[in-house]
Order: sequence, then structure tokens, then C-alpha cells
Amino acid sequence: MNPITRESLIERDRQDPLAARRDLFQLPAGEIYLDGNSLGALVKSVSARMTHAIEHEWGRGLIRSWNDADWYPAPLRVGATIARLVGAKAHEVVVCDSTSVNLFKVLGAALRLRPGRRVIIGELGNFPTDMYVAASVAELMGAELRCVAPEDVEQAIAQAGDQLAVVTLTEVNFKTGRLYDMARITAAAQRVGGLVAWDLAHSAGTLPVQLNACGVDFAVGCGYKYLNGGPGAPAFVFVAERHLADLRQPIAGWHGHARPFEFTHEYEAHPGIDRMLVGTASQLGLIALEEALTAFDGVDLQQLRAKGMALGDLFIALVDQQLGDYGFGLASPREGAQRGSQVALTHENGYAIMQAVIARGVVGDFRAPNILRFGFAALYVRYVDIWDAVAVLQDVMHTRSWDRPEFTARKAVT
Repeated sequence: MNPITRESLIERDRQDPLAARRDLFQLPAGEIYLDGNSLGALVKSVSARMTHAIEHEWGRGLIRSWNDADWYPAPLRVGATIARLVGAKAHEVVVCDSTSVNLFKVLGAALRLRPGRRVIIGELGNFPTDMYVAASVAELMGAELRCVAPEDVEQAIAQAGDQLAVVTLTEVNFKTGRLYDMARITAAAQRVGGLVAWDLAHSAGTLPVQLNACGVDFAVGCGYKYLNGGPGAPAFVFVAERHLADLRQPIAGWHGHARPFEFTHEYEAHPGIDRMLVGTASQLGLIALEEALTAFDGVDLQQLRAKGMALGDLFIALVDQQLGDYGFGLASPREGAQRGSQVALTHENGYAIMQAVIARGVVGDFRAPNILRFGFAALYVRYVDIWDAVAVLQDVMHTRSWDRPEFTARKAVT
């Protein structure tokens, strides 16, 4: 195979059908941003939209804006926009709360839908908050949480049998980028009468998620990674239409009431996805997320997926070509179809190396104990960025510039 060249990647960017999307984002000059799987980049139009919301809708409209500026229906409206990205119907998704809170709601609801079943299956190595939430739900509701390795999930489902209430997994692993077969796992759980709740934090906005095509029961997801909604953006929750009528989620709040402005003391759940709401929505967060989602208008999700895989494949090939002598390992699947839009390398000095790379303008992140994580948001990452990022990584290793006190001292956020 001929070596990859920078010039060939510049030409590849010229031919990229998604290339023009990059202009929608505000990206710092001189930086290569490969951390969109942790915090998405700013969509330029969000700034003007937020200024209008603050100065006009809040500043002048005040309380009237709940009606006049359509604040009140925003959770459903933004949910309907996200529904297209995750293969759901518009009335099956609502934006609210955080991913952790929404996971608590769907796991509690799943146990109530499966009375007498007491097993929750989770994944060893999943994002910790998912397991903290699952353990809390299990304790509160008298269930048993069984955490197993990814390769043992289907066996655990079979062993649980008629005791299985719900399986909770993240479609794309936050560390390794490994991609589960959503359809296969969902079908396995449902064959024994269980339910499945998927976390889409690292897949929504970068993969063509197919919730309804896979027969999924529940899903939750993050608004501030690949959806670019800003730090702490509201999350979203999906409930399959077939479950809505019987669903009882464990945090009953007034916005989930069938008639919230009658202010009755007796709770009556809204008949639709609104029942997943709890309290007053963060309007500024919703407005920012809604505007950010315009970057996906007209985007072919299959093209997005193809580019995300290609960027990851290119990164791995260049690491093989340029960094073979520096002690890096590959924590992600080598096959693009088995990964989300990220690649994780391992190194015993991973934290310091990542800090040195960031200081040189290539922004990724570190995950303990030894993972250097690089995310490839295909709407704004170019092929030539991958070349330049690996070149910086190679220079940091060649010069040992990572071996300095300012890079080895741990920061609060890694």
C-alpha cells in the first residue's frame, strides 16, 4: 500500500460532500478540535439566537414569552427534531433534564412495566453514571443489577430468562468507541420478555440510529456532544409509542401532568411523551440546542456515518504509519463498522501526552487509566486535520515534550 500523503487528503476534503458544513461552526484558528464526543463545537448561528432570546424574549417579553415566543412547547418541538436523527417518530422523543435523570426515569418505568421481574443487566466498563443510576434504581425498587462484560451480555440475558426486567447499555462505549449491535441485543432481551434502554450519548448526531427499526423500548441521549447544544445542554428521552399508555415514570412532576395549569393535587400523567417531563424546562438551554440542530438540516446521515468511519480509519492508518515505535496501543476496534466516531489509543504516559498535544493545538481528551481519546465529528473535522493531528502527536513523542511538569500535573477535568 502506498503511504498516505497530506496532499491526497487535501484533495479528499475538496471532494467531501459534507465539507461546506464546517463553515457553520465557530472553530478557533490554529486548532484541530477532536473532542466533539465530549463537547461539540459552537454552531455560529447560536450566538445570535441566544442574544435575541436573552434581550428580546426574556428581557422584553418576560413572562409573556412562555406563550408569545413558544417557550412552553419547546421540549416537544426540539424532541421532534432529534427524532429524525435517531430513527423515531416525532411524538416519541422529548428534550428535558439530563441523561442521568432520564435514565433513572426509564429504568424505573421499565421495572414497573415488568412487575415480578427483578434483574437489570448492565455493562462493565460503561460510563459510570449509567451504572450508578442503575444501582440506585435497583436498590430503590428491590431489583438486582448484574454488570457483565460486553461479550457476555447475550449470555447474561439468556441466564436471566423470565427474571429479566431491563437491559441498559450505551450503544457506543465512551472509552473505546466500540459499537453494540442494537438490533441483535434488543431482540435477545425481548425474546425472554425483557425491555432495553439504550444510552445514545456517543451515537446521536454521528450515527444513523434506528430506534424503531430495531424495536427499541427506551433510549436516552446527550445534547452537548455530537448534537452541539453547548455545555450542559438538555438531554433527550425516547419512549416507544407502544409503551406510552401504560408508562409510569418515577419522578412525577407538574409538567408531566395531563393538565398542568389546573394545579390539582392528584397526579394524572399526560397521555403522550409529555409524561416524561418533570419540572420547568431550561429555556435558554433548549433554545441553544434547537438552533444548533439546524447544522443537521438536509444532512444525509449515511454520508455522515461514512465520513465518521473514514476519519477513524485514516487516524488508525496514520498512527500505524507514523507512531509504530512509540508504545501506543489501540483500545478501539480496528474495523470501522464496529466503532462509533472516535478512536482511543493507550499509553502508559497517556495523560501527559494528551496535555502536550492539547498545548500544541490538537484537542482530544484523556480517560483513566491510560486512554487518549480522539473524536471525529464529521460535520466539521477534515481529513487533513487527521494528518496534522498525528504529525503533532509524532513530534510530541519524538521530542519527549510531554515529559514536563506542566503536562504531568493532573487537572480537575481530564
